Amino acid sequence: MKRLVFALPLLALASCGSTPPAPSFQKLDYSYLPPILLNVSNVNVVNNYVPTPSQVQTAANDPAPPAVTLMAMLQSRLRPAGQPGTATVTVQTAYVDDVNGTLTGAMTVDLNLASANGRATGFTEASVSASQTAPDSGNPDDTRAALYALTKQLMTQMNVQLQYQIQKNLPNWVSWTNGGAADAAAMGGSAGGGVSTATLAPPTGAAGTAPAAPAPLPTPEDGNPAVPNYLPGAGPAALGGVQ
Repeated sequence: MKRLVFALPLLALASCGSTPPAPSFQKLDYSYLPPILLNVSNVNVVNNYVPTPSQVQTAANDPAPPAVTLMAMLQSRLRPAGQPGTATVTVQTAYVDDVNGTLTGAMTVDLNLASANGRATGFTEASVSASQTAPDSGNPDDTRAALYALTKQLMTQMNVQLQYQIQKNLPNWVSWTNGGAADAAAMGGSAGGGVSTATLAPPTGAAGTAPAAPAPLPTPEDGNPAVPNYLPGAGPAALGGVQ
């Protein structure tokens, strides 16, 4: 009986020193942001990026894999709302990597516009990058948290940079409204419009003219704590590290 009594405190100490549960990470969701309505009847979002083996391994440890997260954002924010024609949104780069103890990441998105007969009518590109020192604790959870933070930083920059480049280079191809997401839902449900995904070679297109940019989209209310507040439509200077 005495042996059992002495063993109980040891069991209690062992339970107190047990490994804490792994941290959870909220999905990076940007659907609360106002959609960018393009004056075309179809928007195709495609992934043309082939990661290196090192980037594949690093992304596997990222709670928000960059390519998957970027594709979801593009499908949510870019909507068809106009005349016959196609917008092809191509992910050219979307990765995070560990390079000699430094976590690096980059994203590049091309937007090509074409008329109903296939003639190129506009082009713009958004590109961002970021880096930070990798954790030296040796704890896998610390590495996952750092990769998640890096991807979130890249996505915040891309949301600003993409809208800025569209406003700057393709103002005549954007349908600006004051209704935000409600108007976008109605536009996106119109006949002949839709968002699809595919994989194809990098498209080519002629650059469009860029007269004075219209007013930026209305500032949304941030309903997602995983995404920091910022002004959609601000220029690259709004965030550091935007190229």
